[in-house]
Amino acid sequence: MPPRLRICPKCLHASPPKNRIPPPFSYSRYATTASAIAPASSLEQMATRSIRPLTRYPYPPTQPPSHRPPEFRKSQLHRQYTSLLRSTPLMLIFQHNNLKATEWMGIRREMGAALRKLDEANNINNDNTGLADGIKIQIIQTGIFAAALRVVEFFHPEELQPRAAAAAATAAAHDPTLRHALSRAAHAAVVDKKRSHALAPLLSGPLAVVTFPTVSPSHLKTALSILAPAAPSFPAPTRRANPGYHDVTVQAGLQKLLLLGARVEGKVFDGEGTRWVGGIEGGLEGLRAQVLGVLRGVGAGVTGALEGVGRSLYFAVEGRRGMLEDEVKEKEKEKEKEGESTGKEGGGGGGGDPPAAS
Repeated sequence: MPPRLRICPKCLHASPPKNRIPPPFSYSRYATTASAIAPASSLEQMATRSIRPLTRYPYPPTQPPSHRPPEFRKSQLHRQYTSLLRSTPLMLIFQHNNLKATEWMGIRREMGAALRKLDEANNINNDNTGLADGIKIQIIQTGIFAAALRVVEFFHPEELQPRAAAAAATAAAHDPTLRHALSRAAHAAVVDKKRSHALAPLLSGPLAVVTFPTVSPSHLKTALSILAPAAPSFPAPTRRANPGYHDVTVQAGLQKLLLLGARVEGKVFDGEGTRWVGGIEGGLEGLRAQVLGVLRGVGAGVTGALEGVGRSLYFAVEGRRGMLEDEVKEKEKEKEKEGESTGKEGGGGGGGDPPAAS
């Protein structure tokens, strides 16, 4: 058994250190005494004193309050997608399946080279108006993109009715004038429209979009020939013309891309409709020529139909008038014949034996 240690009872109560911090009540006592001694502020000082208002959103004036905190990455992506949808008239939507970084690099390289070659062939690059540099392919966050699409399609602050405007002002009680894409008014306008957009069924899974700064069927055809070739209208470049396109990395990446549809001027097109837009000969000028030809054909058809009705009516009236004239002439001839026959009969009766002399 180990030996017991004998400890002095007085050693258990150690003396407090000299630099010990006094208890909190001493601070409150000292503060109370100091405040009692300090003179009170005058009315002029209280009137001229600048008091900073307490706001729920402590943001600078250049950053308006929003429904979600703007410093989050999701908020910035929402704002970016909203601006992209409002400024892009033509957008292709692809579904990708675990593409590697090298595969994305190869696809972007080949698409950019093909578009620049098209600009050079059209003599557009010399005027600094080429579209090749403005056509981009990027990966998107599907859920945030769907939310931004609902805001763009269904939230129109300038078209709000008085009752809807009052509801939006109630939703944005901190500032009724806020109508941006991240405001509470925008959230209240689209919160009940989850599946009401035509593009909503396509927004599922990992997606990538190809954005065009303007609607150009020729550039769309070139992009589809690279990303989603389909012979004979959208043939892939040959190995002799473009050997880099047939690289193993590029082909492996293209096999993981699937064309879902497109959004053209706010309208939704499926794969066939997208290829129809890309197959318009002559681009927008060709489309205008086709529309003009159709309108001219419709006008010529209407004019011909109206002229045909008038012409047939004229011929019917003229035919009927000719028939009536023929009938009148026949009646006149019959009357003349009857008159001649009557005259002959009267002349024959008066030419008998003369009376006997007396």
